[in-house]
Amino acid sequence: MTSLNEQQPPASGAAGIAAVAARDAVKPRNRRRYSADLSALGEPALWGFGGALALGIILIAGFLMVVLYNGATTFWPKPIDRVALTDGTVIAGVERRGTIFRPDLPRLTEEQRAVVEENEGFAYRTLYQTANFDLYGDDFQWVADFETANVTQPDDFYYFERQTWGVFVGRIAGMTIDGQEMAYDADVLKREQRAARERFREIRQLERSEIGAINHHIERERLAQRRALLREGELQRGEAADVDVMASQARDGVLAESQARIQTLQAEYEVLQARVNEIRANDRRYTVTLEEVGGRQITPEISQIVRYYPANTIGIADKIGIYVSRWWEFVSAEPREANTQGGVLPAIFGTVAMTLLMVVFVAPFGVITALYLREYAKQGRVTSIVRISVNNLAGVPSIVYGVFGLGFFAYTMGGTIDQLFYPENLPNPTFGKGGILWASLTLALLTVPVVIVATEEALAAVPRSMREGSLACGASKWQTIRYVVLPKALPGIMTGMILAMARGAGEVAPLMLVGVVKLAPALPIDGFYPFIHLDRSFMHLGFHIFDVGFQSRNSEAGKPMVFVTTLLLLALIVAMNATAIIIRNRLKRKYATGQF
Repeated sequence: MTSLNEQQPPASGAAGIAAVAARDAVKPRNRRRYSADLSALGEPALWGFGGALALGIILIAGFLMVVLYNGATTFWPKPIDRVALTDGTVIAGVERRGTIFRPDLPRLTEEQRAVVEENEGFAYRTLYQTANFDLYGDDFQWVADFETANVTQPDDFYYFERQTWGVFVGRIAGMTIDGQEMAYDADVLKREQRAARERFREIRQLERSEIGAINHHIERERLAQRRALLREGELQRGEAADVDVMASQARDGVLAESQARIQTLQAEYEVLQARVNEIRANDRRYTVTLEEVGGRQITPEISQIVRYYPANTIGIADKIGIYVSRWWEFVSAEPREANTQGGVLPAIFGTVAMTLLMVVFVAPFGVITALYLREYAKQGRVTSIVRISVNNLAGVPSIVYGVFGLGFFAYTMGGTIDQLFYPENLPNPTFGKGGILWASLTLALLTVPVVIVATEEALAAVPRSMREGSLACGASKWQTIRYVVLPKALPGIMTGMILAMARGAGEVAPLMLVGVVKLAPALPIDGFYPFIHLDRSFMHLGFHIFDVGFQSRNSEAGKPMVFVTTLLLLALIVAMNATAIIIRNRLKRKYATGQF
């Protein structure tokens, strides 16, 4: 019997074709096979790697472009629209953005419904910043296209930035100068507004500097009285007592002297407060009457007008001037209106100070730990476990570090410090609460794994021949590490510092537990002894973004500030990292040629 697998000469004609078809039906034809697996050639992986890199770059570039565009255009002056609606109402505001939406058809009139149905059930709407929160109870209003009768830009509409109540959009109906009512005069109002702002700054200067100094000294005297009472045993730690009454009853001694100094300070305080009241009384004689688009009027003091301009007639040079002045105010002034306006100087100061303090704490701890692990510790199972533990610390959620910092640093260490060194302040804690010191230590703990790993890698990269050469010349091990290994590894150590700074400056979650606040009444550095107050709470740009974007009364009002603050935070991190990179590169050049 002949097998189909055996090679036989094909039959000719139709019989041959049938035989071949029968053979193919039993056994499929041999297909061409590549000599090597495609995946072994590397091209698919190369395309995948390149695509992943391109996707990452596109996402990062897109994010940066969105932040840059929105942040850079926030302070640019925009025109004011007067919008007449089909129902007869009129609004005035600055156009912020627009979007397509699906209206609720049953609530529309027949005419409006017809317009929407022509667009397949969709319509376009515009968000206007109508401002005037003290009159409207809201800052923004959506207006759909089918509701709009006409839009104009009147020349007499002004954009006012106020010290309180936010922005006002409307006309100037009149003004009162030195108690005399008069019609609006642009030159007079411009001159009086500058003078009024000077009065406002004088009041702030008196309240914060001179009156603030008196309050500080009075508080120190009261604490000194309380400390004396504690020493004499007339007061127990943490006991709430009227120290002023007890001090006023003293006839001599420390209490009597301190009480006399307090009375002198209070007399100075009353003089300064009278001066402040006099300036305020004079300031109330200068007011401006503002009228919103509907005719309702308010009469604020001119000193409360931070900035104003005719939004629809202003020229390009004035726009550039306003744009620059807003940026300067943003980086050099304090916030106002629940952080949605004004500046972020306290947040800039707090972010930089906390980051530098964190570097001061994390650098020696991380470098010493890495030195011991690499140069002195016996390499074995225990060392490996320590390294694995350090690496795992980098994966712990940052909020866990915050909880640890609050419990260990603030409550345990800070509470002990208060008991030992500040008993007169109790029950009010000094260090037993969140502050910039505990926040810096918490972030140092969070970033120390980064420094340890980077330092170990840098130490391992130092050639063994350099160590052996140094030892062969008679140097001790510590001398070899100090004069040969550490200088050569410094650029790598600086890289670890840069990574730690970048992570620490952007962290927010742990700071919410150990010291950051929405509005800090005083900076950690001032002119009062001991000048650096590590126990004080502080503001942070990262928390400022969270607060303005998610905790303000109107997230839409805070949205521009979110982009501007994000842009500033990115610029600040880039600046600090660039400084560290410059230092690292100089160290690289300095130690490019070592002793060996």
